[in-house]
Order: sequence, then structure tokens, then C-alpha cells
Amino acid sequence: MTTCVADSWSELTRVLLCPPTYFSFQPINEITNKVLASGAVADVAVMEKEHASFVEAYESAGVTVELMEPVPGLPYMVYARDFGACFAEGALIGRFCTPQRQGEELLYKKRLEELGVPILGKVWRGTLEGGDFWFLDETTIAHGVIARSDFTGVQCASEILKPYGYEVIPIPVDSKNLHLDMCFNIVAEKTAVIAKDVLPDFFLAKLAKRHFDLIEIPAEGVFKHHCNIQALGRGRVLTFEANSEVNKALVSRGLEVVTAPLWETLKGGGGPHCMTFPLERKSA
Repeated sequence: MTTCVADSWSELTRVLLCPPTYFSFQPINEITNKVLASGAVADVAVMEKEHASFVEAYESAGVTVELMEPVPGLPYMVYARDFGACFAEGALIGRFCTPQRQGEELLYKKRLEELGVPILGKVWRGTLEGGDFWFLDETTIAHGVIARSDFTGVQCASEILKPYGYEVIPIPVDSKNLHLDMCFNIVAEKTAVIAKDVLPDFFLAKLAKRHFDLIEIPAEGVFKHHCNIQALGRGRVLTFEANSEVNKALVSRGLEVVTAPLWETLKGGGGPHCMTFPLERKSA
């Protein structure tokens, strides 16, 4: 049956993306801070070509792509994951931490309503961003407490989600790592790419107890987006061309690698997972 999104690994059938029309580098993460320090300016024309290829990669994989209308003054909307999270019953709207992104969540909420996605609630205290969100199973959520989601926001989300039967587990990580999807990413059922050195021992123990097969990357790989890829389901993973070592590890596990030519977009601090808000996965 088709739900909204009941897990992190079933067949992805519909996503929401946003073109980078008004993108500019902002000092909101470790990756972009270094880019800004070099004096670089974002090449939006290149980013737009990359995004068109990204859309094409999804459509070639049989995924329906819905688009968000970019808005002037909100330069980071291309990272569509971060405004919230999607569940079997509908979407949870988060609460942005940085001023550069505040306001996106209400625009995305309106777009979800236009697309017929039910809204379960909106985080109203603390901060909470979708890049920190993962299903460990159909009712257990791992949520990072890193740079832009705090314990108060995670607690607020937990209160909203509890009536639907979800447990939310906060995963504290050093703030330089930005979001949980930068250091942990589920690419298939019970398979994940992970920077073990930056994650807490209790979380690693939970993964071991659940018998996850872990593809390990070094801590510096976090800042090269080695974890930031997208499970398409049915044994396929959407990644990017330069992620060669991880791509080889995926193939060695029998997974099919679908690549998109991303380079300029990565400089903003987000990869394929950050760029994607999943709307529907086909449950078994």
C-alpha cells in the first residue's frame, strides 16, 4: 500500500524539491564558513544545472518530483529536507534555528497542503530541523541534537508524535557536524553509512542491537557529504559522482548506485539527502 512515509528505506515514489534560484552562501555551517572565508560566491547558474540533473535522476528512477517555488530572501530553500519530516499519517513541521531560514517552514507547509499532505502539527518551542530525522523502525525515531535542533524542539516534536505511537530518541552530537544526516544515513533496510567516531556510544549500541550493517567513513568525510545520500528503495541509492569510496562500498553490498553531478550545491552544506523532502514511500 502507499502511505506518506512509513520508514527510511522503502521504495521512494514522490518527493518535494526546490530549485536554487535565489541561493547565496550564508555563514550557517562549517562547510560554507570555509567557502565564504575563501571569498567564493555561489555560481547559481551551475547550481541550477546541477538541480535539473538531480530532478532528472529522480524521474529516471521512477520518482514523481513535485517542485517548491523559490522565494527571494530565503537563500537556502534548495535544501528542502530541513523544514520538517514526513510520516505515514502526514507531515510534522519543524522550527528553524537560523534567521536565514526562518519563514521557509510556513511556505513549505502551505505547499504540502496544496499537495494534499496532512499536517500532524508544528514544533512551537525550541528548534527542530528535518536533516536530523531518521526512522530506525516504523515507530522509533532517532533525532539529532547537533547544531540546529535542540532538546526542547525534540521534546516538543515527541509530544506531537506520541499520540500516533512514535518514540523519539535524541542523539546529541558535536555541533560542527551540522545535522544527523551528515554523519549517519540509512541507505537500505538495516544498512547505513556512518561516521562512528562522531556519534555517541549509546546510539552505536542501538544500531548494533538492531543488526545494522555499517559502511564506515572517517570523521572528515562528514564535511565532504559522504553520508549525505538518499535511499530510493528496491536496492537503489541516489548519491553523487565524487562520493567514490562510499559508492564502491554500496555496490559491494549489492546496491545499485544512481549518481547526480553535484559539486557547487555541496558547498552550501547539503547533499542529495538535504535536498530531498520525501512525500511518499511504497510500503511492503
